[in-house]
Amino acid sequence: MPKNPKLKSILIIGSGPIIIGQACEFDYSGSQALRSLREDGIETILINSNPATIMTDPSMADHVYLLPLNTKSIIKILKEHPQIDAVLPTMGGQTALNLAIEADEKGIWEDFGVDMIGVNIDAINVTEDREQFRELMGKIGVAMAPQATASSFLKGKEIAQEFGFPLCIRSSFTLGGAGAAIVYDEKDFDKLLRHGLEISPIHEVMIDKALLGWKEYELELLRDSNGNVVIICSIENMDPMGIHTGDSITVAPAMTLSDRTYQKMRDMAIHMMRSIGDFAGGCNVQFAVSPDEEEEIIAIEINPRVSRSSALASKATGYPIAKIAAKLALGYSLDELSNQITKSTSALFEPTLDYVIVKIPRWNFDKFEGSDRTLGLQMKAVGEVMGIGRSFQEALHKATQSLEIKRNGLGADGKENTNYDEVIDKLTNASWDRVFTIYDAIKMGIPLSRIFEITKIDMWFLKQYEELYFLEKEISTFNIDTIDKELLLEGKQKGYGDRQIAHMLGCLESQVYNKREEMGINRVYKLVDTCAAEFEAKTPYYYSTFESDMETADGKRYSDNESIVSDKKKIIVLGSGPNRIGQGIEFDYCCVHGVYAAKECGYETIMINCNPETVSTDFDTADKLYFEPVFWEHIYDIIKHEKPEGVIVQLGGQTALKLAEKLSRYGVKIIGTSFESLDLAEDRGSFSTLLKENNIPYPQFDTAETADEALAVAKELDFPILVRPSYVLGGQGMKIVINEKELEEHVIDLLNKIPNNKLLLDHYLEGAIEAEADAICDGEEVYIIGIMEHIEPCGIHSGDSNSTLPPFNLGEFVMQQIKDHTKKIALALNTVGLINIQFAIKDDKVYIIEANPRASRTVPFIAKAYGEPYVNYATKLMLREKKIKDFNFKPELEGYAIKQPVFSFNKFPNVDKTLGPEMKSTGESILFIDSLKDDEFYDLYSRRKMYLSK
Repeated sequence: MPKNPKLKSILIIGSGPIIIGQACEFDYSGSQALRSLREDGIETILINSNPATIMTDPSMADHVYLLPLNTKSIIKILKEHPQIDAVLPTMGGQTALNLAIEADEKGIWEDFGVDMIGVNIDAINVTEDREQFRELMGKIGVAMAPQATASSFLKGKEIAQEFGFPLCIRSSFTLGGAGAAIVYDEKDFDKLLRHGLEISPIHEVMIDKALLGWKEYELELLRDSNGNVVIICSIENMDPMGIHTGDSITVAPAMTLSDRTYQKMRDMAIHMMRSIGDFAGGCNVQFAVSPDEEEEIIAIEINPRVSRSSALASKATGYPIAKIAAKLALGYSLDELSNQITKSTSALFEPTLDYVIVKIPRWNFDKFEGSDRTLGLQMKAVGEVMGIGRSFQEALHKATQSLEIKRNGLGADGKENTNYDEVIDKLTNASWDRVFTIYDAIKMGIPLSRIFEITKIDMWFLKQYEELYFLEKEISTFNIDTIDKELLLEGKQKGYGDRQIAHMLGCLESQVYNKREEMGINRVYKLVDTCAAEFEAKTPYYYSTFESDMETADGKRYSDNESIVSDKKKIIVLGSGPNRIGQGIEFDYCCVHGVYAAKECGYETIMINCNPETVSTDFDTADKLYFEPVFWEHIYDIIKHEKPEGVIVQLGGQTALKLAEKLSRYGVKIIGTSFESLDLAEDRGSFSTLLKENNIPYPQFDTAETADEALAVAKELDFPILVRPSYVLGGQGMKIVINEKELEEHVIDLLNKIPNNKLLLDHYLEGAIEAEADAICDGEEVYIIGIMEHIEPCGIHSGDSNSTLPPFNLGEFVMQQIKDHTKKIALALNTVGLINIQFAIKDDKVYIIEANPRASRTVPFIAKAYGEPYVNYATKLMLREKKIKDFNFKPELEGYAIKQPVFSFNKFPNVDKTLGPEMKSTGESILFIDSLKDDEFYDLYSRRKMYLSK
């Protein structure tokens, strides 16, 4: 069926600020949907309150409304755009769906003659209302765990008495497993039941018999209005039931499922999808399978929208689910659309994988002191990474190398846990680092049968771990001179990094690198092509692996490298890796804009990143995508293969920046600000000398590398003192201390967590106002793109502060100092590209807190507030294609824009919620006000003196 001709103008609802349980995977799906609709000549109107994302870029939709996600905003948009024919609410996660339902209940869509496409309300209601869903599954003969609904405390108690423990409590109409819990015994039940009822917007919970130890699977499906269905991807949770899928280590395709059971699961998923209503689009179905030979299948839930897993499934298969789902919502059928990667096969062609992907979540428990770190039904991860390899073992290693938690992969890095009790405890109470703990347990000699008994992780996965450990043991019996090619190649094929092999052989990483070069053990690159190479792919989307040489009939030996290097001039952009607090989606925004700007300058663009949730890893953002860890060894091999003009590091946050030193040492050109300048800004001593030479004030400071040195420094500086480590992002480890005891404790703690770090100690300017400036510089001229004043006092991390653009009460004298200091520092650091400078203002004197010559967290916010593409401009300056004078700056902003932080404290109820120098927010929204008399500004300002945690 072709496109519905009545649809000419469509409203898309975004997902708002990033929170735990709803992250940038919906920004990715929304961005894809917008592009997909515009291909069909549809006028697109977007509402989303998140300034940090690509989705809210003016180029993404015909009209972008950065407004709060509520029905008042919806009515405003519908009045301004009476031409809107339909709303597509399935691309913005639970937030968008809940808002669409609320608008429907209030009769708003009906009043304005707007149709809902991509889903229907009945389908949402039947899947979100646990009681209705259970009844429907009973009718169609799909088994579910014994369960019942409670909409009162008393009813809940009755159900528990009937079922017995352990039980699962799940709140209706929530996201990220909010309000869900496993209850093992009666003493915890009352509290958890009350919590579940409170958190549900309709005060209802489903209580079901816990299927502990059962295996968990997900299927991602697409369905068109003709009833055609394709199953895009099967995903297996390595963790058994009881851990939220967002917190689970997942593998695609499913590894331990018999073909018979897989076919049965497919049929059930299709049957379920067709029974919940008449809609066209994406759908995610979750199942539990008994861990015995019977492989009994039980349905858990179905989500009739693109889900968190849709982004993962899209990246895992190369099949753009959201893009196709948007087309299906327009009325197309699957057989009318083409596969975006091969361009020659139909979208009604199910992807086939000739590789394995492993997703590992990324947590930030270090930001939530006192939080419960065990995993359960409520999601706690802030981001995720994905590794692609020819085997589960290779993909697992690549995923662990992508996490950026100072590990080189599984084991073989000297950081193994050797405490038996601790290891058993982490296996018993699923810990965030269980992916490493399993390896440690095997290394310690704990039998696989015991690990299985504790974790219920399928024996197939445990044997894969064991094989890796046996390989480590074997390699460790050799040294760099005696290891043979076959064994070294096997180590590389199973994903071990050069650093890990060097650890096993007792030599340097560079020696391993040279040895494999000498032996001809080199990375080859393979295409992600959706069809296991059955058809030619037109999309350059690659992962690396190692292969044994093949020999042709004439005796020629070669390995098959599918990444063909062009003779065009190329630029590599390093991505920002997994989302975490302090380094979120705003850096992904910067990377995407950097790629687009380099393309405009005639470069072939190459993206390296490992985050499956984002637009930067979309297969058609850059000319070439390498889905690889942002990890030295992988990056250097790609650079050697592609031979670019240089690498852009200043757009990918601290992840990319940390690699600048090594790139510089290996003679790789850094595009824009040089490594020397980046390093100078990080080295507090050298930076302060630079400030002194330029007559710019800064708080008294000193550095220390031991607790003794820190105590000596404190005598000179006077308390309160701000203590922070070097080279960190998001204020990691920052703290204000007020006496010697606190200072000593914090310094010892920091040096344990980050050994050999140089600590910075500043005299803390109590009661100061904090401000920051972002600027672009071409090496000769500086243009300040925005100056923001923080509503909260100095000492609260800039990422956790409400920032006002332009400032609301800094006098002309202070503003002039900020402008002068910014220009002087940008030029003194030889900045080429972006720079962010933070200031403390006390008694009308402006002090420098720090300068970062790179893209900052606030650049997307300023770009959206003023309506100017500053990252595009900055990239053109970095590439020396343009000068500041070539741009016609016309910032437009009536009134003020306020960047408002959003927190996910509800996931960690026992955590201290006071704010301080270490960042805790997971996302942000933008608020536009006409004047400072606005009630919302008054409310924010009245709370500025909230308690500042020391």
